[in-house]
Amino acid sequence: MSSALGFEWQVATRFLREGRFQSLLIIVGVAAGVAVVAYISALVTGLQRNTLNKTLGAQAHVVVSPLDERVTPAWPTSEGVRFSDTQARAQRLRTIANWPAVAEALARRPGIVAVSPMAAGAALARRGEATRAIALNGVQIDRYDRIVNLRDKVVAGRLQLGPGEAIVGNTLADDLGVQVGDRILIVTNGRSETLRLTALVDLGVKDLNRRVVLVPLRTAQSLLDLAGGATQIDLRLDDVWAAKSLAQALARELPNQVESWQDTNAQLVSALNAQSVSTTLIRVVVMVVVVLGIASVLVVSVVQKQREIGILRAMGSTRGQILRVFLLQGAVVGAVGSVLGVVLAAGLLKGFSTFVKGADGQPLFVVSLPPEMALQVIVLAFVAGILAAVAPARRAARMDPAQAIRM
Repeated sequence: MSSALGFEWQVATRFLREGRFQSLLIIVGVAAGVAVVAYISALVTGLQRNTLNKTLGAQAHVVVSPLDERVTPAWPTSEGVRFSDTQARAQRLRTIANWPAVAEALARRPGIVAVSPMAAGAALARRGEATRAIALNGVQIDRYDRIVNLRDKVVAGRLQLGPGEAIVGNTLADDLGVQVGDRILIVTNGRSETLRLTALVDLGVKDLNRRVVLVPLRTAQSLLDLAGGATQIDLRLDDVWAAKSLAQALARELPNQVESWQDTNAQLVSALNAQSVSTTLIRVVVMVVVVLGIASVLVVSVVQKQREIGILRAMGSTRGQILRVFLLQGAVVGAVGSVLGVVLAAGLLKGFSTFVKGADGQPLFVVSLPPEMALQVIVLAFVAGILAAVAPARRAARMDPAQAIRM
């Protein structure tokens, strides 16, 4: 503490020590409030991160695909032919015009960290008498790995996808009774090819694990009769929350349909927004309670210390010094309580990770208190302590010395 506030600091700490029970009580209250804010914030942040990782672990942030085909019926009238409403038609596999140039241009765009073309369509997978409907996805494996981090999802075999090879979901492998090294027959309209399995993957969604078959891009183009085309281009961004704005910008620039993960997961986005609003509301309410608690204790302290305040004023203390005495009390209570609260929150989070387990015996999700979040909460509580002390401090500074001494 600087010498400029030496007198105020001595008086403030003495007042706090003299009312140590009250001081301890409000510090505990501040610590509890800060712990709740930090714990809830870290828990919700961890939950949202885990939810996003699971949701986006098997899909692109932005998908560029051909526009849907539509039919425009013509209605003859006495004045000639009038065009009426358009309606959707039965869709066939369509490709993105000049997709290599589009992919190259997208790869140069700021904010996009990975671009992967895909040729996707429906097919059948056969092994002996077992037949399953599948989603056939032709990819360039190195590019696709950067989109969904496929390397970390391999549960058997190794991430390799050359001519005549395929990667399937582990559930589909169980349904067909196959394992790494076995061969399956992929059948489309009038075309078929036998492929050897190089890896089994767990995409985190059981339905995907039951349907997805990854093959080389050229193999899918041949099986789906796409003649070198790509049915979609997957994009991964450095900021997942920028996907919607980027998709809207690309939709205005490209003659294609562009969808962000927010568009395809609207309910999830609504749930995440509701969580964020609820967390903010909890933080505001708790901090209001903390402010009121500090303010109430300092108001009582002002009443109890009226004679001492009067004596200090009579001895030459200025109103500014008295004001700073009580502001320092609020700052000390806020600082000590916030540090203790962050320590308590870290302990609660450690207990959550240790004792709350999933069905597999592992923690439900990774949860921690980032240093920047801890610092933010400490600063918030410190400022709240000072603001809470403003009204009591001004009341103490306005006291008439003579009247205060007589009380």
